[in-house]
Amino acid sequence: MPRIALKVDVDTLRGTLEGVPALLRQLARHRLRATFLFSLGPDHTGRALKRIFRPGFLAKVRRTSVGSNYGLRTLLYGTLLPGPDIGLRAAEPMRATARAGHEVGVHTWDHVLWQDHVAQRDRAWTRRQLQLAVDRFGEVFGRAPRVHGAAGWQMNEHAYTLEQELGFTVASDSRGDGPFLPRIGDQVLAVPQLPTTLPTLDELIGVDGLHAGNVAEHLLRLSLDGRDHVYTLHAELEGGQLSGVFESLLQGWSDAGVRLGTLGDSAAALDPRSLAVRRVGMGSVPGRSGQLAVALDGG
Repeated sequence: MPRIALKVDVDTLRGTLEGVPALLRQLARHRLRATFLFSLGPDHTGRALKRIFRPGFLAKVRRTSVGSNYGLRTLLYGTLLPGPDIGLRAAEPMRATARAGHEVGVHTWDHVLWQDHVAQRDRAWTRRQLQLAVDRFGEVFGRAPRVHGAAGWQMNEHAYTLEQELGFTVASDSRGDGPFLPRIGDQVLAVPQLPTTLPTLDELIGVDGLHAGNVAEHLLRLSLDGRDHVYTLHAELEGGQLSGVFESLLQGWSDAGVRLGTLGDSAAALDPRSLAVRRVGMGSVPGRSGQLAVALDGG
């Protein structure tokens, strides 16, 4: 029976305060567990608007209603408004997520800073950003994190090795077609990568005639291929105006007998001895602007 891991990226203060509780209620109705990956430091979402000059970014903003999904206030954080500290302002919804039995982990410290700069930064910069997030996670949850999923699927080689050094046991930082162990130089790392295998709603809506009314049917067709998958949703989207789409997905997967759970559940079902070893690098994904961390062919 195929398995789909539900990975929830929580990017903003609004997503943590509003989207996360909405998703917790929805998942509770279905008696499901998911992995919630939190942004733990400042919300500087407004600074992302400088990406407007990147190929494809403006088109994505137009077709996915960024303003209505994220809210005007969020889009001013870090520019006209100071960026609020998400981990300080929204620790309670984070703890409520863990109390409800969901898996919790690290998404990032500063989402925009990591997404826009990590690919070009050195080991010291990368370690500092990861350590800030790890330390804040410990303050919020009283324990060390074990799951990491990179903001915007942006990584560098240092980040993969630092995950192992910092004690992470499961990671979902990349896009790909199945789980693997990353090879960095001559080193094969022990932290398995469970890449996002399915497109996200913001990559699909507005493309090839897809809209909120039919995108769930399209995603169900893609996902019901007999393989295991990782589906990344966003607290700001599926926990907001696209909650009905997520409800249709949950119902469709349930009707098809798919096992839905956490990244940890999927990782526990793996045989580490049979995992492929893959090099990692950057590549493109349809519907997503810029380059993302991807699994490359060959080990």
